[in-house]
Amino acid sequence: MSNVYEERATMIAAGELQSFGPFGREHCKNHPNAVNLQLRQLQPASELWSSDGAAGLVGSLQEVTLQEKKRECWLLRKGSSVDSDEMEYDEELYAAGNMVIWSKGSKSQASHVYKAFTVDSPVQQALWCNFGIPQKKKDEKEILEKTVCIVQSSCVNVHSVTGKDFISPLPFQVSNLWPTKFGLLLERCFEHTTVCFSVFREPLPTVFSMLHPLDEIAPVVCRPTGLFEAARVQYVSDSTMKIVFSNCEPSIVMTYDTVQCIHSVWALRKVTPDEQSTVLKCPEQVDTPQGLMPPSFLTTHLRNVSRMDSPGSPFHCHALHNQNRMTSSPGLHSRTHSPSISSMAALSRSHSPGMAAPSFSVAARFNMSYHSSSPRGHSFLPSPNSTANESVLVPEMEPIVPDLCIEQLWSETASSHREMSCQASKVFITSDLCENKYLCFLVESHQQLRCVKFIESNNPSQLIFASVATIPAKDAAPLQDIDAMLVLEANGSLVLYTGVTRVSKVFVPGLLSPTFSLSNHVTHLSTPMDSVSTPAKLSSSLSLLHSLPVGQVAMPSPVSELRGSTKHHETSWLGDYTFQQSVPYIHALRDPVSSRVTLELSNGTMLRITIPEIATSEMVRKCLQAVRFILPKETAMKVLIKWYNIYNAPGGPSAHLEWNLFVTCFMTLMGYNTERLGWTRNLHFEVPLSPVIAPKKARPSDTGSDEDWDYMWCSDYHRQVVFRHACGAVSLESTDTSGCEESLSSTPALHLDPSAPLFPHIPALFYVLHLLYEELKLDELQRSGGRSLVGLLQQLARDLQLEEYIDLYWRDYPSFITTFKESCIIDQAQMEQMQRPSFLRAEPPCVFSWLSSCLRGEEVAPFPYLPGICERTKLLVLSYALYIIGDDNATSVDVNSYKLDSCPNILTMIFQLETEKCNPCFSSRPSCMKPDAPNESLAVKLVVWLTSEGFTLKDLESVPFGVALPIRDAIYQCREQPCSDWSEDVCLLIGRQDLTKQAHKVTVAKGKAVSVSFWEAEEEEVGMTDLNQDVISLIWSQDLRVHEARRLLQSSRPVRVSVVHLPEVSDHEYIEEKENKLLQLCQRTMALPVGRGLFTLFSYHPVPTEPLPVPKLNLTGRAPPQNTMVDLNSGNIDVPPNMTSWSSFHNGVAAGLKIAPASQVDSAWIAYNKPKSPELANEYAGFLMALGLNGHLTKLATLNIHDYLTKGHEMTSIGLLLGVSAAKLSTMDMSITRLLSIHIPALLPPTSTELDVPHNVQVAAVVGIGLVYQGTGHRHNAEVLLAEIGRPPGPEMEYCTDRESYSLAAGLALGMVCLGHGSNLIGMSDLNVPEQLYQYMVGGHRRTHAGINREKHKSPSYQIKEGDTINVDVTCPGATLALAMIYLKTNNRSIADWLKAPDTMFLLDFIKPEFLLLRTLARCIIMWDDILPNSEWVSSNVPQVTALNIYLASSSLTLLFLAQYKFARSFMQCLTSATATVTGHYNLQTCLSMVLLALSMVMAGSGNLKVLQLCRFLHKRTSGEMNYGFHMAHHMALGLLFLGGGRYTLSTSNSAIAALLCALYPHFPAHSTDNRYHLQALRHLGVLAAEPRLLVPVDVDTLKPCYALLDVTYKETPWYEETTVELMAPTMLPELQLLKKVKVKGPRYWELSIDMSKGTQHLESILSRDGVLYVKLRAGQLPYKDDPRGWKSLLAPNVNNRNSEVRTFKVQTSWLSAYNPILLWCKRGTTCFYKRDTLALFSAILYECVTQENPEMLPTYIAIDQAVRTLEQTEMCETFALWQMRLVLELCESRVLQHRLREGAQGRGLLLSSEFLPVMKNSADGTLDRWLTGEQSQHSGRGTEDRILTHQLLTH
Repeated sequence: MSNVYEERATMIAAGELQSFGPFGREHCKNHPNAVNLQLRQLQPASELWSSDGAAGLVGSLQEVTLQEKKRECWLLRKGSSVDSDEMEYDEELYAAGNMVIWSKGSKSQASHVYKAFTVDSPVQQALWCNFGIPQKKKDEKEILEKTVCIVQSSCVNVHSVTGKDFISPLPFQVSNLWPTKFGLLLERCFEHTTVCFSVFREPLPTVFSMLHPLDEIAPVVCRPTGLFEAARVQYVSDSTMKIVFSNCEPSIVMTYDTVQCIHSVWALRKVTPDEQSTVLKCPEQVDTPQGLMPPSFLTTHLRNVSRMDSPGSPFHCHALHNQNRMTSSPGLHSRTHSPSISSMAALSRSHSPGMAAPSFSVAARFNMSYHSSSPRGHSFLPSPNSTANESVLVPEMEPIVPDLCIEQLWSETASSHREMSCQASKVFITSDLCENKYLCFLVESHQQLRCVKFIESNNPSQLIFASVATIPAKDAAPLQDIDAMLVLEANGSLVLYTGVTRVSKVFVPGLLSPTFSLSNHVTHLSTPMDSVSTPAKLSSSLSLLHSLPVGQVAMPSPVSELRGSTKHHETSWLGDYTFQQSVPYIHALRDPVSSRVTLELSNGTMLRITIPEIATSEMVRKCLQAVRFILPKETAMKVLIKWYNIYNAPGGPSAHLEWNLFVTCFMTLMGYNTERLGWTRNLHFEVPLSPVIAPKKARPSDTGSDEDWDYMWCSDYHRQVVFRHACGAVSLESTDTSGCEESLSSTPALHLDPSAPLFPHIPALFYVLHLLYEELKLDELQRSGGRSLVGLLQQLARDLQLEEYIDLYWRDYPSFITTFKESCIIDQAQMEQMQRPSFLRAEPPCVFSWLSSCLRGEEVAPFPYLPGICERTKLLVLSYALYIIGDDNATSVDVNSYKLDSCPNILTMIFQLETEKCNPCFSSRPSCMKPDAPNESLAVKLVVWLTSEGFTLKDLESVPFGVALPIRDAIYQCREQPCSDWSEDVCLLIGRQDLTKQAHKVTVAKGKAVSVSFWEAEEEEVGMTDLNQDVISLIWSQDLRVHEARRLLQSSRPVRVSVVHLPEVSDHEYIEEKENKLLQLCQRTMALPVGRGLFTLFSYHPVPTEPLPVPKLNLTGRAPPQNTMVDLNSGNIDVPPNMTSWSSFHNGVAAGLKIAPASQVDSAWIAYNKPKSPELANEYAGFLMALGLNGHLTKLATLNIHDYLTKGHEMTSIGLLLGVSAAKLSTMDMSITRLLSIHIPALLPPTSTELDVPHNVQVAAVVGIGLVYQGTGHRHNAEVLLAEIGRPPGPEMEYCTDRESYSLAAGLALGMVCLGHGSNLIGMSDLNVPEQLYQYMVGGHRRTHAGINREKHKSPSYQIKEGDTINVDVTCPGATLALAMIYLKTNNRSIADWLKAPDTMFLLDFIKPEFLLLRTLARCIIMWDDILPNSEWVSSNVPQVTALNIYLASSSLTLLFLAQYKFARSFMQCLTSATATVTGHYNLQTCLSMVLLALSMVMAGSGNLKVLQLCRFLHKRTSGEMNYGFHMAHHMALGLLFLGGGRYTLSTSNSAIAALLCALYPHFPAHSTDNRYHLQALRHLGVLAAEPRLLVPVDVDTLKPCYALLDVTYKETPWYEETTVELMAPTMLPELQLLKKVKVKGPRYWELSIDMSKGTQHLESILSRDGVLYVKLRAGQLPYKDDPRGWKSLLAPNVNNRNSEVRTFKVQTSWLSAYNPILLWCKRGTTCFYKRDTLALFSAILYECVTQENPEMLPTYIAIDQAVRTLEQTEMCETFALWQMRLVLELCESRVLQHRLREGAQGRGLLLSSEFLPVMKNSADGTLDRWLTGEQSQHSGRGTEDRILTHQLLTH
């Protein structure tokens, strides 16, 4: 049979032939560009360029027609998508004219446009490129930004898939762009004039890199390697070196030297710091063999030309020619033809990439032609007096630092001049079937494909290049998916290669075969190069092939065409064979994607073909992988090619017969005569096994002949069809084999052919196939394939005389015992020829036995596996080693050891899992068992490790139920006690949908507004409809307090003006009364937005395409009973000017504060909201401030900020400065600092021009400095702010207006800069900050002003006579609060004593009441720890009642609330008593407002009813002393009470306290334009103190908020022990630093614990996402809202499994899908009693699975019952189910479970019922005993009795 294995000419058939045309070409026909061209043709050129921008754009567009074939190009690639579910698709990038079309398409979906681009000038090149965006943290990987780059003549347009667009100007003409791993490589274009001119000087770089479109283009350096060259680093400046190929993985570049005609390969990598410093050095003298010019002159030249001078600048050209004259001495520059690249001086960064049109200096800088036309030609002449020193006038520039370096790896050997090859026309990387990689490049001049084999070394950047092979080829294309390449030979036929090994010819249906021979010319062209080594075997086979006639070698192939080395050859052949003009032939190959390639025919048409895969069956694919793994590469290659040719022959077998074909082919290659073996002879085939089994000459055409019919008549296939039995191919059931035995007895003994290629490797092949069989046993979906494999394995085991293996197979499949009789004789001599590996032992490795030994606690040996093939074996063995054996290091250390067995022709490597040996006395000593806590941790380790290996629930479903049971047990343990911060994959594996959803970081959907009649009308105008109604209805479910708060805070509807019309009052006076009443009510309306902003805080996510809705500020009224309109614009009363300016500002802030911080806001949307009407400018100013408070103003472009500030609008400047400062809180951002300093005269240099900055803008800027430098202790700012507190009014009264607010702002800013530093003010001891502040507070002699602005404050004011003393009325408030903030929470008693209130009434009269209030407040927040939340402490500090508005602002403490509430009631009584005239209504009203604010801060976010009643009472008071400021205080209190709709409360951090001091300063404005004492805009800074602490449980199934019981555990403190409080969520949590743990309690919901000992980050992230905590309702339970007391639960005590209702309750759909087959199976029962009993049994099982929350165990119960049933009915064709039952029983009896039962872990044992398994085991044992004793009668009745017993045990 030796002739069977000899090489024969083979052929495969290409599939899916279809015509091809680029999709972009068709799309361009319908592009509106064609219409634009018609418009352009109708319009004169003068009008075209003088028209507007739109017409100019139209004029710049050009039409692309199909006739312009030279201008169109396209690329195809395999689509890469993040979504793994998406099918495979292709991407096309088509460029023609000015358009680029990016389209996608697949087999199932037609091509469609993904993105289309139109540019202004013709597209020179279009390509895909990925740019890396480095992250801030070094550990994080770069984010890849996928882009399309469109190259034009002057720029590169870069468009990312995320929507970002960049335009990078090109400073020089680019010949080509190359995508790389790091970005783009730019190859500079050369002109003839440039080359001639550059001979006289040092050449500039030729290759540049761009790592990102925003980065500057930098030159590339190289490190060449040569025999006579040092490894020096230099710029790539060789103009003869052209890039021909670039690749990302591995990162290499291929170049071609146009002079030496050789190709080189370079590694592309990041440049090292040493290489950067080397190329940037400029030594004074350079002494090189090449005599290069001194770099200093070149550096000077580059710096000169980098200036943006005009082309006609005399100085510019003078410097150029001077330098050229000095460097052009004869013999100075000599050219050598070597790949080395000359060194060069540094380039300059002065050229900005933002320049669109390159000027002359840019061209000169990058070595472009200088011989351009100039209007003044004489300016280019050198001056006779010019010297080199003039070039020094140009300032020093920063050099351009190179980013990338290319390092030479390989180069072709130099060839003779006669055989110099041209540049490679096509370069690609391919691999063969044995994973060898080749770099292939096509040399058209020799019609050769040169393949360079390379190996990846340990260093990823270093590749080792080995041998070079040459393949005769006219064209070639790689096929990545099948590890092959398609080669177009010179005779026009397609040949498939894998690596450099020829596979077969490719038959393309529809193309005619050649009718003439080209053999004489082929041999002439196949001469290999002398310099390229070709393997001898390959050369001989090729020469043999070419020497044979085409009729004998060639199969049906296309019409041939020869593209010779010169055009003469091509034309001569076309002249000789004129018929080729009418018959198409393959001209070229292009666009290879996966296994598809395009054939370009001679007539211009294109065909797309698919090359078939090596196998479609997963079973055959795995076997081929195992064969490739174990065999030597040469042998494996031959086997794989043989199989490929057989399987893919024209008209090959279908997929379901693929295994039969593989077995026959495989056994034939091992030496078996498959026609004489009975079980292989009966295999089905659709075609004969050509060429291995029955080689046949193919038909010359598609028409067929008589020879074909004769061949089929005489074929073995015909005889098999006629004479074989009608039974199946391989019958595994017991059949009558007497006829077979008789025929076998008469046949002679079968022998193997020792000359077969695989005969020596039979033992090794048998072993790897056995390991593959063990792998298939662990997958339920592929177990049928293992059954097919057993037929082959038992044949090999019998012939190799491995009895233990035969015994294993027969135990797995007992039916094989009766059907398998044949064996082949292998004598001893042949046995010795076989290479028996050492790892082939007599005892077969059985994975089930190994797992069983683990469960029994026996010592286990390492289990072998094949890497990459038997991955499930490795996964499950390691899982048992970790969880059952208890080896913590099983998965954490390197568990692989190598066992090498070297044979003469084979090197095998088997990985073995080294698991820790069990202690021999482990089972006899229970004390050796690990405690339960580590066992729980083992479960966690197992689950986390399985997730890291990519193991999912879908994989677990395919694991046999006995093997999977320990993993399910570990999963159930983790499900009961999960960790809240596990990854999403872990949560998915343990079946906790709530945690999986939590890991998704999704906020709860906004609920619909409650349908209340009075609320439905005009709800959009109110601006408070964005709160989540579902959450609000859970928090306040008993009343409508939220609607009442909405009613009080709405400002968009007219107010009710109720005035009684007395008879003596005239109509005119009555109208005036109504308007005066309306004016009083408008004072309240204008104060509402401040409270509304707090109420709706962070509740809205804007739509990027819609403007932000801003509620109207309605200042009109309606007078009953006629409901007439009352307006202030009638002119009957005097209305203050600009009355609504600040109220509009507050309205804009309130609208902007609705935007949540997580919203998608960008600079364009912010500018989009700018109103066109100037009346709304104040609202927009407030909107800008609000965007800063919620963090979005950082996205506003700097250009927009500059634009807003230059408008000079005061409100806009205030809002913008405060907004950007709040957005940059505590960052010390220098750009914002410069922005603020412009508006503060004290921060400007003394000699600077005085700017006319409005006073309120200065106040805002000063506070902004405090915000930006908060807590930093910045020395300079602190010094300036300290001086600004006491800033005098100035000689010319420039600082006299509203001095109090400026001094207060300086004090607040100073306090924020030094916030909480106390006495630790580093570097400020000389400033005496506390003493200076104390002097500002109590008065005294003014100190000499220090600092740079002392001259400004030297002259006294000419009008305000303050003298040398400090004006305490101005400086006291700011100094007091500054002192309080500096010593905040320091408990410094000495400073606190400074602030103590006077002891006597006499001294008390010398202090203003508000100053007394501020001192008391400051003293209390300094002595923070002395504050006690009880009425006694409040009574002892009656003046300091306002201190409580800070302390414990988030704790709703009853005693504190009652104390404050008592004081509020007392102040209200004082207002109505006679003491009000003595004390003053204003003072009492101020105290009442502050107490109300204190109450609201303590109850912030709680919506307390008593505080709401107080707010509503004060809301109604509009007469008397109730002014605008008091209304503002009352409605701020109302907003704080419902802060953020109940989702937010106030923090007690230092930063929050500082913000509250600014916002709640106890001096409110008297009217709407009052900013004398305090800037109104600062009232909104209280938002910075808000923090989300509302925890909202959301049912993961309904995605609706729900009630859930929480256990909140407080940390132990010196004041109280660790305490656990039970709360019903949604609830406001206490401050997180006080908590230890938050736990969701059962029994209604799955338990979930959030441990704060690891940090509060996880809980903070939950609270920041609307506080959504996903919870999962347990089976049978109802939510608290539907069943408050738990009496309606389906699992309540009054319902048990005996009740008939159990079968009717609703369970999850996934459980029902498992339950339905049970009922259908039960209906097939024979008797009614049997059916009823089975239904009862499975109902009990279903009830237990549901109540135990493990419905995934239901299939396990069913499988066990079916296994026992099958055993009773003697239908055991395989023992697989019995193995699983054995593993289950051994796990129940294992030490792990026994220990858990003894310890009583969570009161449960294994997942399976403890009563179910003994009954099943008893039934199986009884059946086996009867088999042994021969009593097989009446087994059905016994089984039924056992089931009845099972049912009774389960129901008790």
